[in-house]
Amino acid sequence: MKYDIKDMRLAEKGALRIEWARNNMPVLGLIAKKFGKERPLKGLKLAACLHVTTETAALMEVLKIGGAEVSLCASNPLSTQDDVAASLVKHLKISVFSIKGEDTKTYYRHLEQALATKPDITMDDGADLVSAIHQRPAVSHANIIGGTEETTTGVIRLRALANQGKMRYPIIAVNDAKTKHLFDNRYGTGQSTIDGIIRATNKLLAGSHFVVCGYGWCGRGVAMRAKGMGAKVTVVEVDSLRALEATMDGYEVMPVKEAAKSGDVFVTSTGDTSIIRKEHFILMKDGAIVANTGHFNVELDIPALEKLSKAKKRIRDFVDEYILKDGRKIYLLGEGRLVNLAAAEGHPAQVMDMSFANQALSAEYIAKNYRKLENNVFSVPEAIDKNIAYLKLRSMGIKIDALTKEQEKYLASWESGT
Repeated sequence: MKYDIKDMRLAEKGALRIEWARNNMPVLGLIAKKFGKERPLKGLKLAACLHVTTETAALMEVLKIGGAEVSLCASNPLSTQDDVAASLVKHLKISVFSIKGEDTKTYYRHLEQALATKPDITMDDGADLVSAIHQRPAVSHANIIGGTEETTTGVIRLRALANQGKMRYPIIAVNDAKTKHLFDNRYGTGQSTIDGIIRATNKLLAGSHFVVCGYGWCGRGVAMRAKGMGAKVTVVEVDSLRALEATMDGYEVMPVKEAAKSGDVFVTSTGDTSIIRKEHFILMKDGAIVANTGHFNVELDIPALEKLSKAKKRIRDFVDEYILKDGRKIYLLGEGRLVNLAAAEGHPAQVMDMSFANQALSAEYIAKNYRKLENNVFSVPEAIDKNIAYLKLRSMGIKIDALTKEQEKYLASWESGT
């Protein structure tokens, strides 16, 4: 078994943290029991490019229980929890190639090491595995039968690939599942982003002017939680419908150039590039805090901030102080990478329970149905989505009603009127 991690001595600490996460992921636990009996992934190799967290470790364990030979690399240079990586190698005998804080060269070397296992199924968070595969000759990975994609940014990349007719194998967009984006993106990103900002800065959010760039499901969650902490929240959007929704949700809406003048904390959450640029940094007040919770750090024009600055220093863990030429200071969190994983622990296990249940069941679906699927991007089957919601409710001790036969007949008919 090959691996590249920081320190094997961290394994025992990692094992305890993984146990804590596992205890808070009951739906994944039910899938583990199912996989243990049925072994739907037996004989298959699976390469995963995901944030190496305690919750991811619980998923890797379930995939292995299902019969897969698993390898794992990080989907972001700052999102690895080194104790978790060590525990996966030592206790679960899973090949892990991941070190928190690795440079770009090491990041891509690790990605190549995961692909060197010749996987049959890929599992992505951001589509870096898929991108690497599609930049080389098709014969090099002709054995791949399918894949899954975890996040919004990755799905955007995959749909672009599919629209160009270049997709080489079918991929299930896990992010499209309602039990993923309505909960993971909104409640998970909302809480964990605020957690990352507070851990990094220890700043009081109450009374501050908090600017959220992007009002998708992630942005909604961040805005909601910032408002709950007592901040005055402004939303920046380019989509008129989302801007209107943000307005009716009670937020102030304005262009980023206007918000830049008064914001205390800025968070980008768009999946696009160059959201906060030179012309915005120039307008920011002394002491402004800038963070990103989108998948890639390109949402912030960090090279422009570097050019505007006369000095830079690491003033706190995951907080870089940029001193502009006029003496003003701007604070960048987590090097512009996902602040919830760079400066905190990522989403809580309870919400990742549903997201990773989707991952596990989608991998099973691919193993059973790949011959029927075209080389395209597919949504998670509705039956899987609804079953995960049912299992989550059951694990929480919540019961719901069922339609009566009369109600079912009414909903299926057109005759009944006023």
